[in-house]
Amino acid sequence: MEKTWATSGGAPESAPGAAEAVPGDGTGAGVDFHLDLSGPGGVRASLIRALREAVRSGRLAPGSRLPSSRTLAADLGLARNTVADAYGELVAEGWLTARQGSGTRVARRAAARAPERRTPPVRTPPRPVYNLRPGTADVSAFPRAAWLTAARRAVAAAPNDAFGHVDERGRIELRTALAGYLARARGVHADPERIVVCSGFTQGLGLVSRVLRERGTREMGVEEYGLWFHREALERAGLRCLPMPLDDQGADVGVLEGGKAAVRSVLITPAHQFPTGVPLHPDRRAAVVDWAARTGGTILEDDYDGEFRYDRQPVGCLQGLSPERIVYFGTASKALAPGLRLAWMVLPEHLAGEVLAHKRAGEWSSGALEQLTLAEFLTSGAYDRHVRAMRLRYRRRRDRLVEVLAERAPHIKVTGIAAGLHAVLELPPGTEHPTLQAAAWEGLALEGLSRLRCTPAPDSAPSGLIVGYGTPPDHAFPGALEALLRVLPPAE
Repeated sequence: MEKTWATSGGAPESAPGAAEAVPGDGTGAGVDFHLDLSGPGGVRASLIRALREAVRSGRLAPGSRLPSSRTLAADLGLARNTVADAYGELVAEGWLTARQGSGTRVARRAAARAPERRTPPVRTPPRPVYNLRPGTADVSAFPRAAWLTAARRAVAAAPNDAFGHVDERGRIELRTALAGYLARARGVHADPERIVVCSGFTQGLGLVSRVLRERGTREMGVEEYGLWFHREALERAGLRCLPMPLDDQGADVGVLEGGKAAVRSVLITPAHQFPTGVPLHPDRRAAVVDWAARTGGTILEDDYDGEFRYDRQPVGCLQGLSPERIVYFGTASKALAPGLRLAWMVLPEHLAGEVLAHKRAGEWSSGALEQLTLAEFLTSGAYDRHVRAMRLRYRRRRDRLVEVLAERAPHIKVTGIAAGLHAVLELPPGTEHPTLQAAAWEGLALEGLSRLRCTPAPDSAPSGLIVGYGTPPDHAFPGALEALLRVLPPAE
């Protein structure tokens, strides 16, 4: 049954195709309105459904006054109680309001919106399935059982003060263990009193940089390629970064000469430059040490993965050549896991007090229990055993990467020494960005060489990929290699 009410007092009409109008004057007077009372559930249910749909669609505007139950019942030829019950139900649901003296009105709801235009969804690459980004160890190989054993021993032997406030230098047990290990494994001249434990390399870099800035340093020499957040830490300390070009002999430290008095400090990765993978040539090692001695400059040595060399014994650190001019930085992130938040720096005596003052002024310290556990891990020999095992694992992965590329993509050259947890793949000019896009659609996370450049890359800059073969767990490495091969540009 289809009905039209006429609130002007005229006789009710029945018109299956009656025109529809929306009351617009707020009174509902003199307006015809079409209601479809057909459908299941009887007349009362049909009336409720028809009125609800009229409000929802906007045909009954917010604030519109409806006819009285007596008038609408007469117009529709229904019992008055049927209309009153329908109004009451819609008031209870919030579609209508009823106030004495104001009558029944459409509730002040938001007007129905026109259907929104649907735009085609933007296609985005899938979430990475394989991760070959550099900078992270294979955390699935973390020595849980050995670490737990060391933790139990460390806690059992810990003095009571170990559970109080931590010395800003770090626990003496860890500093003593580090002094012995670094001297033996990396050739560092370290006194426990000049070792400061920090919660990551970036924290230590920020502390030292602020002290150097206060001492008058304005520019910091940095390698042309490196991690952007290290440069950001330097800039936050108020230092300007001076890029040093890189070649197959490492950083060209000659740019530090030539009367640039403001360049009093330099940040380098001499054992294994990140990301290009070349070591600093012996002549340049001697040159940068001579520069620091002659000018009173300071060298910041980032020894981030010096323990991982596969074709020969690791190159000793630079700090051993000039302990009073070099700040040595080391970390457990590559050998164990970044989640431990454990790193250390060995400071020249003339910097130690000021760096500690800055750390004491509000920098967070690493947890005492983690420090005690690492100390036990080092002194028990567990650290050495773990490093040897990981060195073998990473060497096999790098060898497999080189082997597969030689067999199936011989036009792609692997550069850098056999060391660390990553390798650089040279790409044909102009192919780096398309390769990274293809990798994203393949579900492969990769890093491009140009993103780590200190200044915007010119057209002549080399294209390349930084492949972190140390990142995926063993079971994922073969699949990651296959995905890598699928996205590499073809031979010209």
